[in-house]
Formats: sequence, C-alpha cells, structure tokens
Amino acid sequence: MTDPLVIFTPSGKRGRFPVGTPVLTAARQLGVDLDSVCGGRGICSKCQIQPSYGEFSKHGVTVADDALTEFNAVEERYDRVRGLKTGRRLGCQACIQSDVVIDVPPESQVHRQVVRKAATDRDIVMDPATALYYVEVAEADMHDPSGDLERLETALRDQWDIDGITAPLSVLRKLQPVLRKGAFKATVALNRDHNDGKHRLIDIFPGFDETPIFGLAIDLGSTTIAAHLCDLKTGAVIGSSGIMNPQIRFGEDLMSRVSYSMMNKGGDVEMTTVVREAINTLASELASEAQIDAARIMETVFVCNPVMHHLLLGIDPVELGQAPFALATAESMTLDARDLDLNALNPAGRVYILPCIAGHVGADCAAVALSEEPQKSKDLALIVDVGTNAEILLGNTERVLACSSPTGPAFEGAQISSGQRAAPGAIERIEIDPVTKEPRFRVIGCDLWSDEDGFAEATAGSGITGICGSGIIEAVAELRIAGLLDPKGLIGNAEQTGTARCEATGRTNSYLIHDATADGGPRITVTQGDIRAIQLAKSALYAGARLLMDEMGVDTVDRVVLAGAFGAHISAKHAMVLGMIPDVPLDKVSSAGNAAGTGARIALCSKAARTSIEQTVREITKIETAIEPKFQEHFVNANAIPHATDPFPNLLSIVDLPDVSFNTAGSGGEAGGRRRRRG
Repeated sequence: MTDPLVIFTPSGKRGRFPVGTPVLTAARQLGVDLDSVCGGRGICSKCQIQPSYGEFSKHGVTVADDALTEFNAVEERYDRVRGLKTGRRLGCQACIQSDVVIDVPPESQVHRQVVRKAATDRDIVMDPATALYYVEVAEADMHDPSGDLERLETALRDQWDIDGITAPLSVLRKLQPVLRKGAFKATVALNRDHNDGKHRLIDIFPGFDETPIFGLAIDLGSTTIAAHLCDLKTGAVIGSSGIMNPQIRFGEDLMSRVSYSMMNKGGDVEMTTVVREAINTLASELASEAQIDAARIMETVFVCNPVMHHLLLGIDPVELGQAPFALATAESMTLDARDLDLNALNPAGRVYILPCIAGHVGADCAAVALSEEPQKSKDLALIVDVGTNAEILLGNTERVLACSSPTGPAFEGAQISSGQRAAPGAIERIEIDPVTKEPRFRVIGCDLWSDEDGFAEATAGSGITGICGSGIIEAVAELRIAGLLDPKGLIGNAEQTGTARCEATGRTNSYLIHDATADGGPRITVTQGDIRAIQLAKSALYAGARLLMDEMGVDTVDRVVLAGAFGAHISAKHAMVLGMIPDVPLDKVSSAGNAAGTGARIALCSKAARTSIEQTVREITKIETAIEPKFQEHFVNANAIPHATDPFPNLLSIVDLPDVSFNTAGSGGEAGGRRRRRG
C-alpha cells in the first residue's frame, strides 16, 4: 500500500512516510521548521503541532479522525502537569497512521515568521469615535427620583453638549460604585456613531483620569494578521505586531477555506474560532509589550477580504465560493467587541468594520482606497495590493475601478520547492552575474551579501533556510536577465546556459542557488515547477490589471503603487521583468507599505474618514474577473516573461533581456544568445 501523505502548513511541504513515523521525524526529513530541544522525550513541548481533520479538496486528501496515534502516556502526563491547548499534540510522540494535514503553530517554529507590516507615517486629522470626557455629576438626592445614569446624562448634556447616551449592562453594573468612589466626579469613555451621532458609554473611571485610551487597527489577511495599537487622542502608534493566520491549516488560499467549509460540517465555526483566538492573543501580546491595561483598548477597526470578513463575523462563506458571489452584507458594521468574542479587550469596547466593495473585493481594498485616495489622483494610478488574493484599483478623479485576482500563495513562498514564509535565514534578495552565472544573495536578518566578508559568521545563528516571496520574485527575474530562463519560462540545461548550476531534474532543469548539504543544511534551488507557480500567480495579477485598463479604455497607466507588506519588499525592476505590473518608468513605481493597515488606522482615528470611505465605496465600479471573457486571454499572454504581446519599452530601455529559447527539443539559443534591442 502507498505510504500515508503528510502535508505541513504553513510551509506547504509534503511527503509520504511509513505508518508509525513520528511527526517530528517526518518534519525533520522534509526540512519543516519544527522545534525540539529535548531529543523527542516529550519534556520541552517545543514540538507542539495541530492536526486538522476532514476533507481537504485543495490537497486532495481526507484526514480521518485516527490519522495520528492516540494520546500516549508521555502526552497525557505532559497535558496533566503543564497543559496542552485543545487539539494540540506533541510531534515527537504522535505517529502517522494515515494521510494527515499538520499545522506548525508559530510558537513551535525555530525561525518565527517576520510579519512585515509595520505602520507607515501618516498625518491624520484626529476625530476619533471614542474619547474621554470628565464630568461632575449631581449627587443622589432623596427629593430627586432620577437614577445615576440619568444624572450622568444631564451632566454630559450640560457640560459637553452631548445629548443622550446608552450603556451596556456590563458598564451599568459598575456605574454606582465608581461614581461614589470619585465623589460623583468621573471620567467617561464615550463612543459616538459616525452615522446617527448616538453616544454609547464604554467605560467609567472615578475622578479625573487622563490615562490614555487606545484602539486597534487590524488588517486581517488570509495569511497574516497585523495590528497597530494606537493612542486614540494623538493617533500615535505605540505598538505594531503580527502573527500568522491560523486558518492556513484549513487552506492556504481563500477558496480552499470556502471548500473546507462546504466539505466539513462545522468547518466555518472551526475557522471562526481559531481566528478570534488568534486576534485575542495578538491583542494581549501588544498590550503586554506596550505595558498598558488591555481594558484601555476601547475600539477596534478591522479591514479584511470578504471571506475573512464572513469568517470573522461567524457567517458561513459558502455563498462567496459560487456565482454570483453574494455577500451577507457589504455595508460597514459597528458591533460590540463581545459579539466577536474579543474578550482580551475592554468588554464594552466597540468594533468598526469597513464596507466591502463586492463579493471578491473586500474591506481591505476599501482601506487601500481610503489610504491612497485614487479618486483624488489627477494622473491614472494603478494600485496593487499584492497578497494571496490581490486587490487592484485603477483610477483618477474621473473614475475608479476595482477587481480582485486569485494569485495564490506562491508570492509568499508557499508552493515553492525551497520556499518558506519570511523569517530569519530566508533569502530575500538575489543577483545573478550575467557573465559568470553565479548568484549572490541576502537573507532576512543580515544586511551583508553572501559574497561579502563576515556573511557566514553573521548568518551562523539563523542559517540559510530557504527562499521567501520577494526572493523568489527576484530569482526568477534574475534568471531571465542572465539568460538562464527563456521568455516562455523554461530553464536551460548546463550545455545551453554554460553553467553547471543549471541541473537536470527529471525532464526539466533547475538552478542551484545554495548548497549546504555538506554541513547538514538545505539545498536551495529554483525548479521548473517553481517557475510555473510564479508564472500562474503573476499572470493572474497582470490579467486583472489589464481588465481594468480595458474597461478604462487605456493601454498604459501613469504610475503604479505596490501596496501590502509583500509589495513593500518587491524590487520594481524585478517585478516589471517578471511582468507582474504594466510597463511604466521605474521612478513611477512606488511602495505604499501596508496601505490596508494605514486605511484601518485612518478609520480608527477619524469618524469623517468612515463617512468618506462609505461614500467612496458606493462610487467604485467593480469588475468581476471570474466572468470576464477576456481574462483568460490576458492570463495566457501574461504567462510569458515579461509578456507575449504587450511591449515593455520603459523596461527594455534599462534592462537587456537575452533572446534565448530552451525548448524541449533542446534546439534553442545557446548561452549568451542574441539580445533584444533596447527600446
């Protein structure tokens, strides 16, 4: 019988192992980043893993309840003494019985993911929905039958011109003791709805309390969750952090998660539960790092794509997986934190979720529009938020268009043979000498290039572990520039390219970047399969942009803005060589950083911004790539590197792309073949 298939997330690495193989052994053989310091004796708990059960159509497996061996005595003892989270196993003790999908949580990874979604500087006119007000309330009186809440309302009306408030039961319970502790002087935290102007009592403190209150701006992505902790008076970002979205174990892309919900009863509830737990963990860690009381976090703003939007709210996303891709609601929402089980925050805190644009274009795209304001641009701007699902905006003062494009996780290092998420030791930059065909590279956590003195010593701690998204983009583009890759995406063999680094791998070839096997390290290559995965991802991205350009009636754009954490680390030149983005002068390509996160911060700090984006979203024209007949044509043409039909004159004026061909018959150009003339 065929050995069981083991699939590890978030790395995507997989392999077959005999029944009875410990999960830790399988992880080590596949090069999965799973920690262990006790030698597999079940003492250190570093190798905790989370198996997932049910049907995974994306992976083509069904995981049975008995896919791993039952809890053994070592795990039972550890659980009894130190405790294991629900569903967790020790990788050194759990053994493989049949096909299984196993998630390696962040705390079990030696090389933690670097969630590169730092806050960018932005001037914001402060107009927060939640603010503090000091009031002096009339004392209780035998001759006045009004309650404490009513007398608080009177004080707010007389002293702050605030008319009418509501109070949840949790705050009402503490109202009387707090008022009396402060001798009927108090500081209240009020949240004002930007639409109806009504005020809600979030918390109350005795006397004059000028301790800051805070808000969270959260970009809930399909791969990562990034949060900025902001002072609600000044707008200052006092902490930023991010974690992997634990839903990855149910599927790396959005449609895989929709499919998991369809195929597994209660699957949507599972995914909602784990993402809310992750948000609570992230909020608690941010509060701890900033040394503040988490109860002072009184408001949270979320931006997310439609599938994440529904799973956050506890809505089954099944309708988003089939035409007409209907949202349960596209409107903005204001909720209580407890509605989303956000118990790490102030229990009466408020949550605002930006509006979605359409079934596949979510609140994250609305946040990018709020941050970058294409509707105010005099020139034609193409704004691309690069991620597992790319959101694209094209517009100027006359019109704004939007679409989403299913790029998949390849840009983030998944589905790549030596790929990994961004973490210390991952190759993030690479150059290939067009004459010698030799590579040099940089890894996350080290500013030196691999051919510079001190590189080996500087990377001794992290090692060289794989290649992340920005690295694979540059690697493919550099292969093309160096003449090792032809326009169709074929890697030449050693004879055709003149370098032994191009190695035969079955019927195709691969390029060797780094070989540390002599020291027990990895062998990092770019394979033909890797090239194909990148071609598919970049073709979807470019085809989406071309559809918007068709609708706008243009063949060129004036400028390109790369948004998102990944977009911030992409080289503009390499992105254009690859054909990810339309041809423009390189100085017209800029990075907006985490624009979705910036939009979330703006909405957190400004009621006027919320009103503005709700109006803007209604004026954006949505293009549905899934039903556009020209999408496939654009997709096929975009498979070439950089493109089969679209000219790239700006690119070709600064970069020579060798005119080589490495077809399966082996006849094509030789190393250093004819070069395309400069435009």
